[in-house]
Amino acid sequence: MHFIDLGIFVGYMILMLGVGYYFMRQNKSQDDYYVGGRNIGPWHIGLSVVATDVGGGFSVGLGGLGFVMGLSGSWMLFTGLLGAWLAAVFLIPRIKQDKAFANFYTFPQIFKHLFDRKVGIAAAVISLIGYLGFTSSQLLAGAKLASGTFIELGLTEALLMMGVIAVVYTVLGGLKAVIYTDTVQWIILMLGFIFIGLPVAYFHVGGWEVIQATLPQEFFSLSNLRWQDFANWGITILPIWFIGMTLYQRIYASRDTKSAQKAWFIAGLFEWPIMAFMGVSLGLLSRVAFEQGLLLIDLETLDPEMGLPILLRTILPPGILGLMMAAYFSAVLSTADSCLMAASGNLSTDIFGKWLNKKKESQQILYGQLFTLILGIIALIVAMQMTNVLDLMLYSYAFMVSGLLVPILFGLFTKKRNPEAAIAAMITGGAVTVILGLLPINLPLGLDPNFFGVFASLAVFLLVNKYRESKIQNKINEYA
Repeated sequence: MHFIDLGIFVGYMILMLGVGYYFMRQNKSQDDYYVGGRNIGPWHIGLSVVATDVGGGFSVGLGGLGFVMGLSGSWMLFTGLLGAWLAAVFLIPRIKQDKAFANFYTFPQIFKHLFDRKVGIAAAVISLIGYLGFTSSQLLAGAKLASGTFIELGLTEALLMMGVIAVVYTVLGGLKAVIYTDTVQWIILMLGFIFIGLPVAYFHVGGWEVIQATLPQEFFSLSNLRWQDFANWGITILPIWFIGMTLYQRIYASRDTKSAQKAWFIAGLFEWPIMAFMGVSLGLLSRVAFEQGLLLIDLETLDPEMGLPILLRTILPPGILGLMMAAYFSAVLSTADSCLMAASGNLSTDIFGKWLNKKKESQQILYGQLFTLILGIIALIVAMQMTNVLDLMLYSYAFMVSGLLVPILFGLFTKKRNPEAAIAAMITGGAVTVILGLLPINLPLGLDPNFFGVFASLAVFLLVNKYRESKIQNKINEYA
């Protein structure tokens, strides 16, 4: 590791800790710590949303898809655009214009309001587990980037370094630190892609004619995927915009309905096509470099997600490499901090909220910071047990979607708000997804376990709700 790159990297990390310390001094209440004072503008929110949703995990994952399948991997984030814009049209007005939600901090508080306290706690547990997994995936993404780029740095050491930085500044600063650093981090990532990563890699491998001659034509097609690939991405990623705790926190933090909607439209556009094509293009260029023998690695042992960091290590000179790595670490931190705040909010508001409300405001913030620290340590331990960033992210998403999607849609947009039906749907959806994911079997049509989890959740919700309605009707008939 050249001392220039090291200096840039260390300086960036110190800056992030400084931001966390600054906002620690600004936070006066739980409103400040968990929802940023509820008065943040659309551009900060929008860039924070896309930085959180795409972040380091999808940046590394997109590079892996580009390495394996080329430009068609970009369709994964098209589902993000659809989800963001559907949420802007249907979800945000429902949330922002309902006065009952005006003082909420978390997503499960909506479940508690629509159903009952038990349903709220069940939603909090599902969200907490999902976001712990998602935080772990971001820390693993950062560790892969660091260890693949800097030869002297092992994966475990890189994971510990990334974990400590992400956890400490999130613990200190809360959501304001997260949102404002997300804005800076996303700008750094975009500039790194546009002015460093893409042009340097493009010219290093020999330009367009060489690229075309090196790879099969399907790498440049947008149809180099199965319909099952798009369907599986859709059922996992699109619904997250309706059940993601990090997204609800930002809806609460927005000034008003129009501001939140504008933020979501901004986020969707940045996801696809902008980020999607830049991410897979860098992965495609790393595949070209590999085929040319410029990357001295064995395809049989190569992790596709490591192709991009190894390419950057190979082609970028000292100083420039440090800037590009700062850009990628920005993406990693921008998602890890948000997911950690989401999990912390679940614990402090939804699970221990009744107990914490008896404490002074300053003590509530202190306990919130302690919960964030504990969860950050757990996420770091989980990351040490995993190997694939994209798989860990999608598993975490799938667990939350299959458990939470059906009850929240019925709760927000219909009058079917039976608590027993909601609990049964949550348990069934999450359990089916987990069990099918663990079993060594090929599922019908090549679909993900999440498909079957969501439909099982829907079936159980409708059955239990119908049963409860029939019992109520029978009692009414008896008294009549």
